[in-house]
Amino acid sequence: MNVLDIWYARLDEETLIASAPDADARKKRQAIADEAKESVGGYIFPKITQVHNGRRRLIDQLPLLYHPPPEEKIPENVLTPIANYRETLPYERRLLFNRYRIEDIAYKVVGVGSVGTRCGVALFMAEENDSLFLQVKEAGPSVLEPYAGKTEFPHHGQRVVIGQRLMQSASDMMLGWTTSQKGIHFYIRQLRDMKYSPDVASMTSLQLSRYAEICGLTLARAHARSGDASMISGYLGKSDVFDKAIGTFAGLYAYQAERDCERFLDAIQAGKITADYKK
Repeated sequence: MNVLDIWYARLDEETLIASAPDADARKKRQAIADEAKESVGGYIFPKITQVHNGRRRLIDQLPLLYHPPPEEKIPENVLTPIANYRETLPYERRLLFNRYRIEDIAYKVVGVGSVGTRCGVALFMAEENDSLFLQVKEAGPSVLEPYAGKTEFPHHGQRVVIGQRLMQSASDMMLGWTTSQKGIHFYIRQLRDMKYSPDVASMTSLQLSRYAEICGLTLARAHARSGDASMISGYLGKSDVFDKAIGTFAGLYAYQAERDCERFLDAIQAGKITADYKK
């Protein structure tokens, strides 16, 4: 593909459904697309919010979602960071964001990939049933910095946002960044935006192979957009050396993850740590 075609390339739900190899695969992909649509903010709005004292509020869902104590004065302290976030949006998105007002904010426990970082959910409203959920995530230094050098961007949230815009054919339209009053870097995106995580463990070998191909296409496009596709192709070469190296790494990574999980569960059962989990 030439350079411009790479930037025009998209892998959306219509393409995935239309490219399904058979009717059964097409039906499954349509079901996945339908489930993803149920994860948008408008769908979850009545499930995670309620009206309290005349205002819409997020519902505490301990231990995963909860409001900060009043003495932290979080609602007042986020006004300036939110205003600064607005300035990082493209001009047309600022006009969109101007339609909303902030109603509530709560802490959110992050997933495995972000353990140890700060995260929050902010509820914005335009009208009575017109909501916008934004996730505020802490952005720290890249783990590659000790090996690749410091980023050219002065803000770690900016680095994350620019990276996503560069790699993704259609990034979250509300992507932006800001800094807290304590100087902590954050990036902001929609809480849910038709995201879907397939259950890899339940896939057949054929389904897993097809899923891997889709992931490979997505990853290849990201590298081609952000790097030199010809140089990458030359580095990989025509042999299967790199393929086998990645396969070996994946196997070792999976083994390490299983060992970590076993140690974690053993520590819970031994009373060394306390956790709310389902085995």
